Amino acid sequence: MINFRYHVVSLTAVFLALAIGLVVGTTALNGPISESLKEQVDELGKQNQELRDRINHLEDDVDKREDFASQVAPALLATKLATDRVLVVTLPSGAGYVEDVTQMLTLGGATVTGIVQVNDKFIDPARNDELLDLAHLSLRPSITGTLPTNTDGVEASSALLAAVLLARTPPVPADDLDSVLAAYQKAEYITINENVTGPAGAVVVISGPPVADKDGPRKNAAVVTLVDQFDQAGRIVVAANGLAGDGNVVATVRADPKLKTTVSTVDNVSTPQGRLAAALAVADQIEGRAAGHFGIGSGALLLPKLAP
Repeated sequence: MINFRYHVVSLTAVFLALAIGLVVGTTALNGPISESLKEQVDELGKQNQELRDRINHLEDDVDKREDFASQVAPALLATKLATDRVLVVTLPSGAGYVEDVTQMLTLGGATVTGIVQVNDKFIDPARNDELLDLAHLSLRPSITGTLPTNTDGVEASSALLAAVLLARTPPVPADDLDSVLAAYQKAEYITINENVTGPAGAVVVISGPPVADKDGPRKNAAVVTLVDQFDQAGRIVVAANGLAGDGNVVATVRADPKLKTTVSTVDNVSTPQGRLAAALAVADQIEGRAAGHFGIGSGALLLPKLAP
């Protein structure tokens, strides 16, 4: 009869054999496995360093390209915009690019007629009726017949502002220009960051990322409406940084069969190259050349072709 002690001895022998097997197996395999793992780690370290070197090289390349754009800008622009009057209109999201864009325009000889910021209130759908009333109340006899016959406050106000800010025949009297701007500034729909000295022959509209709140789709559509009304009144270049986000104004213009043929766009305004492209695009617009699309987005040219 097998007793309990026999079972204990048997089980002890089994576990002892397993332990000895694990020790022997680990000892036998430890060398090859460790060597293999060490080789893999070393190889991954080399690949990681190579990737770092490539990234550093690309960053240096980008920096040098932008330095090159800054250095050649005076020669490329020269007097391209001499005697030309250019207005700068910005959305709050694009305010950080205004100074550099303005400097590039003046480098080409342009006279900046003013810097006007269109405030968030202007594209707020809750303000539509108030904005529509303001457009009709601010209308002057010298610019009658310019407002759309609908109930879109952004469209009506954009048309009115475009009429007084851009050159037209017959010209809008200075008093009427001042009166309209004062009404919109008093109501805080716009902010005049640099006094408007008269009508311009072209406008650069500067934007940042699209609005992403619950009213984002309607607000972003309002920005495109603003662009459309300025386009109908004169020459226009729209500049932004990137094409990402639903309702991005540059992406929307490029996707619109009508607007893309008349509105020039720049998708990298945060860079010297983008700002140079914007200034050259303004010159092309004023000269009556076809609208162009510039930057690093799909299908865009880096810079406008230089006219002979």
